[in-house]
Parts: sequence; structure tokens; C-alpha cells
Amino acid sequence: MAAIWEEYEISPIEIALPGNKVGLTLRAYRMERSLTPTDVSEREDEDDVFAGRGARQPLDEEDLPEFEWTEEQLDEVAEGPAEDKLAEEAVESEPEKGKEQEEEPETAADSDQEVPIFLSHKGKLLLFQNREGLVKFVKSKAPHDMTQLKDWSKFAKSLKATDVEVDEDDQYELDLVVENLRGGPDAWDPPLLLSAGEVARDLGYALQLKKVIISLTPGSPLDDLDEALRATGFFARRKLRKIGTEQASISWRSIIGKISSAVDWRD
Repeated sequence: MAAIWEEYEISPIEIALPGNKVGLTLRAYRMERSLTPTDVSEREDEDDVFAGRGARQPLDEEDLPEFEWTEEQLDEVAEGPAEDKLAEEAVESEPEKGKEQEEEPETAADSDQEVPIFLSHKGKLLLFQNREGLVKFVKSKAPHDMTQLKDWSKFAKSLKATDVEVDEDDQYELDLVVENLRGGPDAWDPPLLLSAGEVARDLGYALQLKKVIISLTPGSPLDDLDEALRATGFFARRKLRKIGTEQASISWRSIIGKISSAVDWRD
């Protein structure tokens, strides 16, 4: 990858969406307090889930994910392999260390976190079908959320179309997720599904897509699915077989639909 991406800490990414649509865009990670969230005041399909700069509103019960698994299924997903349980018990049995040390109050700097920002504008992700179109836009004076990044103007002047080469880890095939889930646990592709969850979480946050955030929030059924996919061995396979194939595919179809509706194709 060209050195320009490391110098400015920005990455080109590729997203494939249903309908044989593949687009290029840019993503970066910065500390939350240094960013102004995208303006979604003109968007009608989603409520603003940020009460202030980067602060999320509490979730209502009516905002819970579209489906719920049975108590038995959730117990199976939450239940780790026997060796994991033994490890947890060992940790719990250890005496607490450093108890005598006083805890320092958390400062604003301590609570700050790194969050994603995309090439977006007014709650819409800007996608380009070719790298020439992407670079032409970057060099233009068109408004977008990344102009707030430090040294953006220098980056824009330096970027060339030949620099835009997307790493395999930054290629997201959202168009394949639903079909893969419908194949059942034995056919599920963990790298495909986990990478889709990664970019969907990033997009949900950066574009303020309320339903995407809720569907993938920690403790949700789809987040439990991710945890099961990350595990290995017999117990992991058993967990996956307990997960509702139809429910998971329906929920992911909704997520991808929300993301697709928040895309602005620029070429």
C-alpha cells in the first residue's frame, strides 16, 4: 500500500452491496472528542441517536433487535467451552491485587475513545465505482465530513489514483452475507460474517444509523452470533447450530438495507 495512507492515517475501503454494486470510499479512526458527527438533520429515515457530540441516547425497549432467540439458545451461545470456564474460575479465585491503591477519578481524556469516520456527507456514505472518481472528488471543494481531519488539504493534494489499492482486510462483501446465513451454520463463513459486522458497526456509528447500532450492540443476538463465530472447537460448532438461521438472515438483511439506503453514489 502507498505510504500516503500510513502518513495521514486514512485507508481506502471497498464495499460490495446487493445489486452488483461495488464502491470505494475512505475510512479513518480518530479520537471521539476531535470529531464533529455527520449532520443528519435532513435525513428522514433515521432518528439522531447522538444527544451531543458522540453521545448516544439511551435505548428504549421498543428499539430492541427485530428478533429474539429463546432463553435456551441464548444460554447455549453464552456458555463457553469447559476450558474457558476453568480459566474464569481460576481468575476469580486469585486474590485482588492493588486493592490498597486509591483509584484515580476518570478524566475526559481517559474516557475518550477512537471512533470511525468515513468519506460521508449529511448522514450519507459517499461511494465511488472507480478510483479515478474517488480521487477527483477528494481533490474537489465539495463538502464532506473528512475535511475536518488534520492535514486533509495536504492529503487531498498528494493523493493519486494509482495510490488507491484496497487491502484484502478492507474489502467487505455485504452482498454475500444474507445468502451465506441462509445456508445454515455448517455453511457459515466466519471471516465474511465477522468483517461484515466490523464495517456495519463502523458505519452505524459514523452515519448515525440507529437500527444498525441497536442490532449489533453488545449483548444483542447478532453480537452473540459474532462471539460464537470467533470461538473454535466442538463447543463453538454446537453453539452455531443453536442459532436461528432464518432469524439471523432476516436481521442482517434489514441491516444491509439500512446501510444501502444511506449510500450516495457519486459516479
